[in-house]
Amino acid sequence: MNPVHKKFSRRARVATGGAVLAVVALAGFGAVNANASAPATTSAAATSAAVPARATTTSTHLTIDAATEAAQAALDAAEKENQRVTVAVVDRNGNTIVTLRGDGAGPQSYESAERKAFTAVSWNAPTSQLTERLQQAPTLKDIPGTLFLAGGVPVTAGNAPIAGIGVAGAPSGTLDEKFAQAGAQAIGR
Repeated sequence: MNPVHKKFSRRARVATGGAVLAVVALAGFGAVNANASAPATTSAAATSAAVPARATTTSTHLTIDAATEAAQAALDAAEKENQRVTVAVVDRNGNTIVTLRGDGAGPQSYESAERKAFTAVSWNAPTSQLTERLQQAPTLKDIPGTLFLAGGVPVTAGNAPIAGIGVAGAPSGTLDEKFAQAGAQAIGR
């Protein structure tokens, strides 16, 4: 055994090792902190440029509170009919805002709900209508992230899609879409 280890008890070695790690961590943090607070050297080319108003656009987004309200309303509608579903609300870009998985909802329902919501907002149409479009354009189903099954509805503001609500897990797409519609109708009540 190492002679240094004989002089210190196990508890003392652990305490010493912990102290050494703390000092190393603080020294590293201080170096990072010092670098973060150092004045940045910039050249004239690295400054930001102001753009005219005509070069930008403003978009409307569903708030987290409204998305949560819609998801909960859809889940409540499903629970009233003893259905175990998952509800997803996505923003205009298809990014998930909120997902609620009801008690007993199947594992496949999570992804299906998100994909139905994405599909509804992407085409600004209920997914039940989009399934009919597949007859004329069957390759639509090959677009990544989409799911052409009933159960998704868009949410609009000024006729422009701002969100999608998808429900999955009920025994039929008709029920899923009914619950998604209940969620959409709950927004702003």
